[in-house]
Amino acid sequence: MLTFKEPYILTALKEIGFSAPTEVQEQVIPLVMQGHDMIVEAKTGSGKTHAYLLPLLDKLDETEVTTQALIMAPTVELARQIFAFAKELVSYCPEKIDVRLFVGGGDRNREIASLTKSQPQIAIGTPGKLYDLTRQQNALKTHKVGMLVIDEADMTFAEGYLFQLDQVAATMPKDLQMLVFSATIPEKIEPFLKKYMHAPKILAIHSQEEHNLQIKHYFVKTKEVDKNIVLGNLLKTFQPYLCLIFCNTIKSSDDLFEYLKSNKYNVALVNGAITPRKRKQTIDRIRNYEYQYVVATDILSRGIDLDNISHIVNYDLPKDPRFYIHRSGRTGRMMAEGISISLYEFADNAYLDQLEALKIHCEYREVRDGELCEIKDRRERTKRERPLSATVQAVSKKIPVPKTIKPRYKVKRREKIAKKAKELRKKGRHT
Repeated sequence: MLTFKEPYILTALKEIGFSAPTEVQEQVIPLVMQGHDMIVEAKTGSGKTHAYLLPLLDKLDETEVTTQALIMAPTVELARQIFAFAKELVSYCPEKIDVRLFVGGGDRNREIASLTKSQPQIAIGTPGKLYDLTRQQNALKTHKVGMLVIDEADMTFAEGYLFQLDQVAATMPKDLQMLVFSATIPEKIEPFLKKYMHAPKILAIHSQEEHNLQIKHYFVKTKEVDKNIVLGNLLKTFQPYLCLIFCNTIKSSDDLFEYLKSNKYNVALVNGAITPRKRKQTIDRIRNYEYQYVVATDILSRGIDLDNISHIVNYDLPKDPRFYIHRSGRTGRMMAEGISISLYEFADNAYLDQLEALKIHCEYREVRDGELCEIKDRRERTKRERPLSATVQAVSKKIPVPKTIKPRYKVKRREKIAKKAKELRKKGRHT
């Protein structure tokens, strides 16, 4: 059982229905309380947000009105979600704890004016916004920050925020405690981590449900047919409760959204080109089940809670096979069954090999007569072997396998057999 010096935290956990810590929380919280820097590799939905929020709040000095902790998230939606969790927890504290959210789309002048009057004790935001307020405006004072949390770090770095992260971290004390949480830890972020972290504890927490057995993974080959046509035929084979359709680029998602909308599908669009305010409105409507289909980029692959997703469709396979896990993991939650269906081409065979190496049970399907039908494994080929001629059979018996096996002996023996058989056939034509 986890213990905290702040009584209100236990009250909060009881009120919001926390019965027992998750595996991530059980391993991470004691180490954070001891002051260790942490690199935690754990999937979305494992309880990692509360794994850092709870010890952060327990270590906070409510009487100190300076910024003591800063939390970075790669997307506006994830930052909002973390902010909501933090506000829920601090609402049970008898002392006021100032938690503020800083993301794109807010009133910049109002934020700066508010920071001029007072500093938040906990700042939560996206890297670009936090960089602007700390380095460019000098409005958010981070020189006394004791804890920096980077959530979904691989996604943060993939979006190109390394410069902003580096600049913001450089304003903080050298004895800063840094916590990095991510579904995967790519090698390219290691130089940044080595620069700011002090002998970090590294935990890779992958539960037995890492690749959810409740999820079916189907793959449909496009066979060089227009992907929109293949997708249209595919969508006619099932009726989803809520289906997320992932694309790799904003343009691809825009084009697919227009295609589906023109074909009368009840569809929403979520990508990085849409303003944060509009994205929030759309996600709220998705949560109210106003849409049956959602076309999205990887902005929806992690961090944002959406319930009752019955189907995932990968219109584009993600470039990194590990991101496939994040996408498919949006379905099949809470012991419910889920289905992930991906379109693929012949050039994706090596990619599929990597997925199978990750212990994902891949099944191959095709749309036939309005149904999703099982086909043979993509690697199976019908072997058409010609029967050996009588001449070749006779020659083979006269050229035995050598007793001493040397390199390429099979090739050399076949060549000898072919040459001898040719000579015999030629001789036969002249007799």
